[in-house]
Amino acid sequence: MITVYGIKNCDTVKKALKWLIDNGIEHRLHDYRVEGLEQAWLEKAESQFGWENLLNKRSTTWRNLAEEVKKNLSKSTALKVLAEQPTLIKRPIILQDNIALIGFDVAAYAKAFGK
Repeated sequence: MITVYGIKNCDTVKKALKWLIDNGIEHRLHDYRVEGLEQAWLEKAESQFGWENLLNKRSTTWRNLAEEVKKNLSKSTALKVLAEQPTLIKRPIILQDNIALIGFDVAAYAKAFGK
């Protein structure tokens, strides 16, 4: 079973989940707003995608972040901010079984799942 990390009311997550359903791929949503995130998972995601790619700069949370924080982000500070405010994480993320996807792109999902 594939675990999709995201937030249930995110439109992009909804599109990804619909695609998985339509393609018969068994999955579950890990809503990190509700279930939280483990630091080890966040570090694994950072090593796969890079901390810059994990940041959802189109989110309301990003726009409300203090300018001082935005200007002084590094890997360590970004991971701390992402752990404290997981809605800053780009979504959805699938990171298991040799599949590493961030965001939703039909072609990338089709390639990753052989559809």
